[in-house]
Amino acid sequence: MKHWRALIVLGTAQFLMVLDTSVMNVSITRLVHDFDTEVTAIQAVITLYALVMAAFMLIGGRFGDILGRRRVFLLGLVVYGTGSALTAAAPTVWVLALGWSVIEGLGAALVLPAMAALVAESYRGRDRAVAYGVIGGLAGAGIAVGPLLGGWVTTYLTWRLVFAGEVVVVVAVLLCRRVIPKTPPTGPRPRLDGVGAALSAAGLALGVLGVLQSSTWGWLQPRNPPFTVFGFAPTLFVVGAGVAVLAVFGHWERRRDRRGADPLVDLSLLGRPALRSGLLTLLGQNLILLGLFFAVPLYLQVVQGFDAFETGLRLLPVSITMLVTSMCGSSLGRVVGPRRVVRLALLVLAAAIAWLLTAIDPVINDAQFAGAMAVLGVGIGLLASQLGNVVQSSAAEKERSEVGGLQFTAQNLGSALGTALIGSVLIGALAHAFTTQVEGNPQLSEETRHTVGVALESGISFVTTGQVRSAAERAGLPPSEVDAVTDSYASAQLAGLKAAILATGGVALASFLVTPHLPSGRAGGPRRPDADAPAGAIGSTG
Repeated sequence: MKHWRALIVLGTAQFLMVLDTSVMNVSITRLVHDFDTEVTAIQAVITLYALVMAAFMLIGGRFGDILGRRRVFLLGLVVYGTGSALTAAAPTVWVLALGWSVIEGLGAALVLPAMAALVAESYRGRDRAVAYGVIGGLAGAGIAVGPLLGGWVTTYLTWRLVFAGEVVVVVAVLLCRRVIPKTPPTGPRPRLDGVGAALSAAGLALGVLGVLQSSTWGWLQPRNPPFTVFGFAPTLFVVGAGVAVLAVFGHWERRRDRRGADPLVDLSLLGRPALRSGLLTLLGQNLILLGLFFAVPLYLQVVQGFDAFETGLRLLPVSITMLVTSMCGSSLGRVVGPRRVVRLALLVLAAAIAWLLTAIDPVINDAQFAGAMAVLGVGIGLLASQLGNVVQSSAAEKERSEVGGLQFTAQNLGSALGTALIGSVLIGALAHAFTTQVEGNPQLSEETRHTVGVALESGISFVTTGQVRSAAERAGLPPSEVDAVTDSYASAQLAGLKAAILATGGVALASFLVTPHLPSGRAGGPRRPDADAPAGAIGSTG
């Protein structure tokens, strides 16, 4: 048991990082009410959290090399706990964004790469595969506990208690810090590449910002943007600017490498096929997971009218099966190889999403919905059991922090894009479907169609049909037309949700394209660790 004490402490940190995201997702409607704001504002807060982590994860990994991974892990926990305390006391949505999205996000950017490196340093061979399976399982546990615990606390007490509880857990982990091994530096201490850090953060931020704002600005045709570019919405131009900045970042890093200076990240790592495939699959996994965990709670809370606890109960099947599968999946990977497990996982995900689409109805069928969510958890759990070890086993010992930074950059970029992109698809499909429904409804007069059209031009939100009915009544529409507008919006809600969920299915199928280079070998027994050469993968390291 003593051998695994470090893993318990490190895994608790992983659990904590996942917990509050799942709490936020089931508390969306309560947050909207408490802060007197809109769903899109909470969507922005959730996306900003993942974006901050993605933008600063490479920097956090480099800090681990400079200051020591154990020290950075503990420092990150202090920052994270500070953010949790501020979030628990947040009086406005702006303070919520500062405490949760920014400060907690920065803390997580320090903790997670260091945690991945510390796990790799602490365990070898078969133990390392087991350790990453446990880490994946604890991430699953965070997703399992988050909706239920967060839903219960939000419904019967207040969501703020979850974040206050996180402060207590952070203090407990800090008190157990002695079980985390201290590792001596393996070479000269590198210097932080400040220019590279700024370029990478700016490029990622611009790209995700453009995707996030697409639901408000529009992709090409302007909806409600602060400005236009040659008459077009600024969305693609902002995304393009992000891509351009990242291209400059790549050029800068290669230039520093040629000059013998320390880059922020060694881009030659991305030339390793197994590592590159693992990172891209991680990105896809989190895009699917966070996209669904944004859309599905909206269906349960806004369309079905469930409170946060009832929402958590209906998300429990995905959480349980994800936890169990991620804990058991590492053994399967040793038998058949990671590539087959990942491909099986993607097939299971595609089937689960297709099943979920049939369950999105005006009146929920609990048994059908629970079945779809349970299968979804199996797919995500299989992915989680493989990818962390595939990525870390593609690195030499001295590259652990760098690769940990890349690993969690990919994960959190996927999370940010999942919430932003799937949210954008949802709002765009909602607006299109509502417009089509209103224009084609013979019960509505031309004056009513014009009134609704003007309202749509100023923006549309994912709200309850009761709010739509109240707005229609305030606009002075006749009762029969109030009913027609409300029914049209209810139909458009389901269309928007189905479009968003279908988009995650497209990501699952597209992810097959990046799997050919994942390791396929079966475990043949433990291999002697080599500190200088990168290990092949979970299948070849035993």
